[in-house]
Amino acid sequence: MRSRSRKAAVLAAAITVALTASACNGGDKTAGDDKSAGANAAVKGVVNASDKQGGTVVYEASDTPDSFDPGNTYYGFVFNFSRLYARPLTTFAPGAGAEGNKVVPDLAESLGTPSDGGATWTYKIRKGVKYSDGTEITSKDVKYAVERSNFARDVHSNGPNYLAQYLKDNETPYEGPYKDKSDTGLQSIETPDDQTIVFKLKQPFAEFDYLLANPQSAPVPKAKDNGADYVKNIVSSGSYMFESYEHDKQAVLVRNPNWDASTDPLRKQLPEKIVVKLKVNQETIDSNLKAGNTHIDIVGNGVAQQTQTELLTSKDPNTDNAEGGRLVYMAMNTKVAPFDNVECRKAVQYAIDKVSVQTAFGGPTRGAIASTVLPTDIPGHVDFNTYETPDNKGDEAKSKAALTACGQPNGFETTITARNDRAGEVDMATAIQASLKKVGINVKIQQFPAGKYFSDYAGVPKFTEDNKIGLMMMQWGADWPSGFGFLQQVVHGDAISKTGNTNLSQLNNPEINKMLNDNIANTDAAAREKVYGEIDKKVMDQAVIVPLTYFKVLHYRSPKLTNVVSNPAWSGQYDYLNIGLK
Repeated sequence: MRSRSRKAAVLAAAITVALTASACNGGDKTAGDDKSAGANAAVKGVVNASDKQGGTVVYEASDTPDSFDPGNTYYGFVFNFSRLYARPLTTFAPGAGAEGNKVVPDLAESLGTPSDGGATWTYKIRKGVKYSDGTEITSKDVKYAVERSNFARDVHSNGPNYLAQYLKDNETPYEGPYKDKSDTGLQSIETPDDQTIVFKLKQPFAEFDYLLANPQSAPVPKAKDNGADYVKNIVSSGSYMFESYEHDKQAVLVRNPNWDASTDPLRKQLPEKIVVKLKVNQETIDSNLKAGNTHIDIVGNGVAQQTQTELLTSKDPNTDNAEGGRLVYMAMNTKVAPFDNVECRKAVQYAIDKVSVQTAFGGPTRGAIASTVLPTDIPGHVDFNTYETPDNKGDEAKSKAALTACGQPNGFETTITARNDRAGEVDMATAIQASLKKVGINVKIQQFPAGKYFSDYAGVPKFTEDNKIGLMMMQWGADWPSGFGFLQQVVHGDAISKTGNTNLSQLNNPEINKMLNDNIANTDAAAREKVYGEIDKKVMDQAVIVPLTYFKVLHYRSPKLTNVVSNPAWSGQYDYLNIGLK
């Protein structure tokens, strides 16, 4: 731990020179150059565009995902990767920059047709699309997928719950397909024929096409669903299917023989096989990437600090320093004393030396110091700093004044959580611990596995309250590139869940909730963006989130890969849809 912090200090001093040199090093080479397309080439466009087939692409992950089940995941890298075997109604175009943020039809023939002022949305799914078992996909399979993922939260708790919030419910509240055995199901999703699906909402929802780009809209055949165990035998609707899956160890995907390119304008089906190795040490992943034994770090959080220092110092051109609409922050739990008092929350805001936290995470290469909830690359972002401190290094006097105002003049004790496979996150928590100690707030760091962070620990309000966990490390990327796609699941009261919760602060402010609900009905995008900035300010007034850095990631780009592009819709990860091998 300490050695990592020393390396961070060295790294911070070297970053400006290294980035300047690497950005100028071969950046104008062509995408087909066998040596390197140059640093940041995949941030600007597709590197090594190719239709070459064959080979095995190897991914590695530092932990296990929450789930590979498309209806039970909320990790961005699974959203990205799952499109290989699960086709949502819409998705994002495989491209860089603005191109990568465009929502496009996937399983659907076209984007949705709104009616009823935007409270009803109709889609036609493509004809002739088949599952890996050869059966044809119907609109009823999409309806069932939404029912199981959004209305059976006791079984599938990890994913977003937008559709449960915004679809009209039955007169008798719908309890999900495992409890409700009727053929009717949720009445607000209609399937008048095998190709048509109609969603009826409680209110107009201007960005509904974006919402359906999450994997919960990928079809699931009811006859093959066995609840929590579906992850063991996922039926593919994409270009690849699972050959095998060993929990915590490995997943192997092979070509889906029933995939038809004529029904899929997005996918290429290039590798013969895809292997995902789980629970591999981050430094080992980095070493394997550079040696060519592994091709992609699937989690997409970037290389370890030691590797980052080496890459920047050597001016390695096979790197991409990408943003992706993500914030690194610390949530304060409003249901755990003394964080139920806004003045105590303000004391924490003022106490933290954000420069030390940024350095612990890897310096400016890993992100600029943040002061807002909305990242700088999300429409609606406004620059402001509610809890400004000199040089972003904290203000002990203001912090202690807030502690006095909240009745804790001598400080207090609390616990902060972090994910144990994310060394940078733990290092940031350690830096926060040091800052808070200066004002009398003594913090214990508790680490949990990433794969269960939301299902069992930080995302379970009862667990956090029973264990008096007041602070939680968090990263959040926009579910889609808008203020609503970023804010709703982390600050709206209706997003709070018994498990799989992402509103870690348990913020439930009626004014903020209403602003979000009213604004998503507005069809004027510019007007919506203005209001998202106003909501951001109101969230910061509540002091429940401490913005730390606007996330950036440093990837090592394997020279062996084709069709490599850093997609902002996937938090700057490489787009996994059409990765191939030279």
